[in-house]
Amino acid sequence: MSTLKSIWDHPYTFWALLSLPAIPMILGLTSGDPDAVKNVLHPSGEFAARFMIITMMITPLMMLFRNSSWPRWMMKRRRHLGVAAFLYALAHTVLYLIDEGAVAFTSSEISKLYIWTGWLAFLIFVPLAITSTDGWVRKLGRNWKTLQQFVYGAAVLTLVHWAALHDWGGVGPALVHFMPLVLLEIYRVSSTRARRRQRAAA
Repeated sequence: MSTLKSIWDHPYTFWALLSLPAIPMILGLTSGDPDAVKNVLHPSGEFAARFMIITMMITPLMMLFRNSSWPRWMMKRRRHLGVAAFLYALAHTVLYLIDEGAVAFTSSEISKLYIWTGWLAFLIFVPLAITSTDGWVRKLGRNWKTLQQFVYGAAVLTLVHWAALHDWGGVGPALVHFMPLVLLEIYRVSSTRARRRQRAAA
C-alpha cells in the first residue's frame, strides 16, 4: 500500500493524468487528416479553460470542505494544474496560428471579439506560468500572490472568448463550464466577508 501511495502522490503521476487529454489530440494531428489541426483546435482550448477553472476552484473548495483531505491534496498540485492550463492554451494558440496562417495577424481578424479576448487571456497566462516555480515564488514574495490575481481577468476573457465563438454559439458550453466556478467564488467572497464581520464584532 505504501508503494502505491508513493506512486499516486508522485508529481509525475499527476502530470501523466494531466497529459491524458493530449493523447487523442496528438493521434489526431498525426493521423494524416487534412482537417486535423482544425479538429484539435477547439479541444485544446476547452481543456485549457477546464484546467484553469479547476485551478481557481481549489481555494473555495478548501473553504467549503475544510474538514476533508482531498481539497488539500488538490491544493498541493494547484500550480501543476495552472501550468497544464497554460500548456494547453499554448497548444491552442499555436494550432490557431497554423490553421489561420498570415490571416491571424490581420486587423480584421484581431478586431473580432472572440479573437482579441483570447489573445489577452493567453498573454496574461504567460507571466503566471513563468513565475510558477518555487524560485520565482521566493523571489517575488508577497507580490507573487498579487500577480496571480490576474488569473481572474484571464478567466473573464476566456469566458467571453468561448461564449462569443460562432456568433455567440459557444455561450451554452461556456456557461456550463464556468458556472461552478462563479458559484464557488460567490461563496468564497460571502464567507470571507462574514468572517470579517464576526471578527469586527468580537
